[in-house]
Amino acid sequence: MAVEFRVLGPVQARIGERSVDLGHARQRCVLAVLLIEANQWLSTDQLLDRAWGDRVPPGGRDTLYGYLSRLRRALRATRQATIVRRANGYEMVVDEDAVDVHRFRRLVALARTETDHARALELAEQASGLWRGEALLGLDTPWTTAVRNGLERERFAADVDRLDLALRLGRHSVLLPELTDRAAAHPMNEHVAAQFMLALYRAGRQAEALDQYRQLRTRLAEELGTEPGPELRQLHQQILTADLALTAPEADRQPVIPRQLPTAPRPFTGRVPELAELDRVLLTAPHEESAAAGVPATGPVAISAIGGVGGIGKTWLALSWAHRNLHRFPDGQLFVDLRGFSPTGDPVDPTDALRGFLAALGVTPDRAQSDPGTLYRSLMAGRRVLVLLDNAATADQVVPLLPGSPTCTVLVTSRTSLPSLMDRHGAHHLPLGVLSPVESRALLASRLGEHRTDAEPDAVDELVGLCGRHPLALAITARHAATRPRLPLAELAAELHEPGLDMLDHETDVTASLPAVLSWSLHHLTTRQRTVFVLLGMAPGPDIDLPAAVSLTGLTTAEARRALRVLEDHSLLDRHPHGRYAMHDLVRAYATTADDHLPEPEREAALDRLTDFYLHTAHTAERLLNPHRPPIGLDPPAPGTHPHPLPDRAAALAWMDAHHLHLLAVQHAAATRHRHRTVWQIAWALASFHRLRGHIHDDLAVWQAAADAATHLPDPGARILAHRLLGHALAELERHDFAITNLHQALDLARQHHDLTQQAHTQHALTWAWEQHGDDHKALEHAQHALDLFRALDQPVWEATALNMVGWHAARVGEYDYARKHCQAALDLYRRHEDPDGEADTLDSFGWIEHHTGHHHRAIEHYEQALALYRTVGNTTEAADTLNNLGHPYSALGDHIRASAVWQEALDLYRQQGRHTDAERVRRQLADLDAAPAGQPDTAEARRP
Repeated sequence: MAVEFRVLGPVQARIGERSVDLGHARQRCVLAVLLIEANQWLSTDQLLDRAWGDRVPPGGRDTLYGYLSRLRRALRATRQATIVRRANGYEMVVDEDAVDVHRFRRLVALARTETDHARALELAEQASGLWRGEALLGLDTPWTTAVRNGLERERFAADVDRLDLALRLGRHSVLLPELTDRAAAHPMNEHVAAQFMLALYRAGRQAEALDQYRQLRTRLAEELGTEPGPELRQLHQQILTADLALTAPEADRQPVIPRQLPTAPRPFTGRVPELAELDRVLLTAPHEESAAAGVPATGPVAISAIGGVGGIGKTWLALSWAHRNLHRFPDGQLFVDLRGFSPTGDPVDPTDALRGFLAALGVTPDRAQSDPGTLYRSLMAGRRVLVLLDNAATADQVVPLLPGSPTCTVLVTSRTSLPSLMDRHGAHHLPLGVLSPVESRALLASRLGEHRTDAEPDAVDELVGLCGRHPLALAITARHAATRPRLPLAELAAELHEPGLDMLDHETDVTASLPAVLSWSLHHLTTRQRTVFVLLGMAPGPDIDLPAAVSLTGLTTAEARRALRVLEDHSLLDRHPHGRYAMHDLVRAYATTADDHLPEPEREAALDRLTDFYLHTAHTAERLLNPHRPPIGLDPPAPGTHPHPLPDRAAALAWMDAHHLHLLAVQHAAATRHRHRTVWQIAWALASFHRLRGHIHDDLAVWQAAADAATHLPDPGARILAHRLLGHALAELERHDFAITNLHQALDLARQHHDLTQQAHTQHALTWAWEQHGDDHKALEHAQHALDLFRALDQPVWEATALNMVGWHAARVGEYDYARKHCQAALDLYRRHEDPDGEADTLDSFGWIEHHTGHHHRAIEHYEQALALYRTVGNTTEAADTLNNLGHPYSALGDHIRASAVWQEALDLYRQQGRHTDAERVRRQLADLDAAPAGQPDTAEARRP
């Protein structure tokens, strides 16, 4: 049965002759959202936002699902409208003529393009008759208010056009009551006043027409300080002189309406925020409101420039937006592909594009030869036309094609940011990035069918990840899958895992090849810029900053900055906060093969410079973070390398935080290139940072790589240190047997080579390993050996470390006086040599001793001092342990609130650091604390002030 939906008034629905019960206002609001966006996918979040605004109730999704279910049941009697679920969202599939708002827009558009005035008026009156009061009556969310206001503007503009048509056909007498009301409702609107004055004059009421003009002129002067516009002044003069031109209906030839837009992309998914941003920029410009009000527009032309890398979907977005807004451009749409980035041919000359536009506007070739720019702007004056300039290379291509009239709208797509278009013409730049995960899955589902994507959700997620959510890559992948319907998507994902872009290439159709599409972006680059692009693709790590790029490229800082800016302007590079530059993974993959003319020695030299930049800067940072650690020697950096200066410990820690992932990637790349010494040195440079920040899993990985690399090095010290620190990392992760084995390998090698320093450090590491293993007696034994060796070596700070370890383990086996003596000696040495990290370690030991001897207040004091020092030096690893320790004396004192607070903070840090065993222990402590009665002190110490 036929269905009819109404939103231009109260929201209603009829199936045949029967009115449909749509439920209460909120349920009708959900239906209104689906109807206004008929045949468009909406996410669940969009439905919630539009139907509730900021008042989404708890369990809002379940409520929404209930409404949708009831609406489906209410519409079950018709097959002409269904609510379809798609990819975590919904779509109202319906003939748009069955919805009054879409029928209204279609009729208005037809009326505006109809050359027969009588037929145009008939269509306009049909559109006007669809209104039954205020749109979306009774619905009150921010979205419904915005839509209602927009529809009222559309209604006003349609009525302006309808009344103009009726006046043109001589129907002024019939219109007078309506025009009287409109003039009273819009006393400042000059177009409404002009229509009313003309109708009065034609009805023989010249004096009233002139009085209407005087009233309007007075209001404009008093309220705005302006005079009526030239058109109204001209009409006033014609009425004064009884111009005969006013007595006969106008019958001028209708202008040619160009319709040059290519077909809208199908299917088109996602880009909801970008479409909304285009709406905001292009549809809230002053010309839109002026056109709706019938007032001559003023101000600049509304221009939006969509930018992004090749294949990102700029043209798709532009065409989709344009087709959704055809009703806003009744005077036509102009389109040209400027071929700024294309496989063949030069970019289109703007003069040629102008002549094409003039031909579309009905201008004969001979007339278009002389000053086409002036003629073009004259023809566009006052008209509501969309000009879509696709694939522009430079602003020089665009500027001659800009209409001078603010009633027009311009939409540009380009791989460059067109900065002068923004600077000189106020263009709004809309950078287009990759799709969201939801949009990416929806794209694959729309092309392959939900039955196929739903059958292999994990494979779909893998495909989305491998394509980097890049629209063209996803479309090519979908094409591969669609042409092989029996191929499991998991197998397609396995093919995409192969290195390079072969799966995304095409031998004959360059527009269906991602490498080819990306290659067109390089046509406008200089040789130097192409080289920088290739080198950036090779650089290890997720992104790069300017100092690293200077060493990579061998350029000066100014030259490197300019090259990065050009690549960013060409959408080949993204600028992230804090001066970071990143490439999309697929662009990076293309960059590594983009220039076969860059010799291999130059590539290797660039990687050597970048590696040395990271290594030497990290080495400087390590020396600042742990100045008492025995140093290692580095070779001078490669020529052209400029390590980053680090003035102090805080700067060193900040740099290591920012570049940790780069150092891991550089070490991996060095291992691949068989730069064994570099692999080992980077592991060394990361050691203190990993300890401070709790990166225990990364520490294990870098020392495993370093131990493998050390087997290729002639220096026994490298092998000793690698086994020692690998053993320490294994102990941190409670892999005790492997830890002890590696530490004894290190100790045996150190003894073979009579290296007392390495023996001392290995004994210290064995102390830690046996503690982790739960054997404090063994740990105390190794701590004593380490103390003897450090004293013999006259290394006071390391002697302090060993003293603290002896004190710590003596306390753990119950020898508290012995422990206090050694910890006090350690504390004195640390303070004498200004080592706040070691001082904090010893204060933590004192806290443990005092807690376990019943002095809980003193324990808290020591722990808090230790915690403050750890925070000062950025040692989050030990800070987590001290927070855990601090909770115990608070608990013993019955202060469960403070105990809970510090344990929760410790739990958060343990989880961040991947210390799952520690995290689980603290979680159990918190659970026990919740179960225990609060406020009861455990010992007599708790009663002390």
